[in-house]
Amino acid sequence: MSRLVKPYGDTQDDGKVQLSFTLPIEWSETADEAARQLAGRMGLHDVQVVEGRRIASGFSFFVLYASTSQSVDVEAIKLPSARAHAMTMDEIDAFIAERLGRKIRIAGACIGTDAHTVGIDAILNMKGYKGDYGLERYQMFETYNLGSQVAVEELVRFTKEHRIDALLASQVVTQKGSDVTNFTALGELLEAEGLRDRVVLICGGPRVTNRLASELGYDAGFGRGTLPSEVAAFIAVTLAERLRHAAARA
Repeated sequence: MSRLVKPYGDTQDDGKVQLSFTLPIEWSETADEAARQLAGRMGLHDVQVVEGRRIASGFSFFVLYASTSQSVDVEAIKLPSARAHAMTMDEIDAFIAERLGRKIRIAGACIGTDAHTVGIDAILNMKGYKGDYGLERYQMFETYNLGSQVAVEELVRFTKEHRIDALLASQVVTQKGSDVTNFTALGELLEAEGLRDRVVLICGGPRVTNRLASELGYDAGFGRGTLPSEVAAFIAVTLAERLRHAAARA
């Protein structure tokens, strides 16, 4: 059964959207009209330029309202979720103690030149995020927060030396695909060092999706709004499943 949905503005199925962009021209009424026509060529209609202004010499910024006639069948979209295992901190600790019988070693870092640690800190630091404690507070995690601007080579070396079980790579900066470039480099280096199959590899950041992570060869991707317990549960369940499969093959 299909379920078609359209953007919602004032009334259901009105197709109203808001978009913004920058044009490399000085602001003027002509620039407003250029922005309006550009939106029309994107297939939008009933276009209104509600904000247009100069932001720098030779550059203008625009906010537009418009409508689209397009819809999407949400029932036809099937994407795996990395947030399928809902457990509390105590439940996760008990699960690890029972199923693995040892602490899980976790390392996390903002890779490349990225200096934005808010996301990785929210997951790893003891205080956590939105009342959900970070992984440092868990009894069955041995957690290493390596901070920001960590080269992928350094992160792989640390993973090897400390026999890390789960690796969390964070990237906030996305200009010119730098996040994908760095995530890819990390995965390839782990593979080259023979470590990829040993670790649960996770990427995170405000633009990260589980779909993107899968395309990059990662085990999971966590984006905006992620709670520490969601990451913790995924790591615990994934490692337990790997242990079970290894025992079955033996």
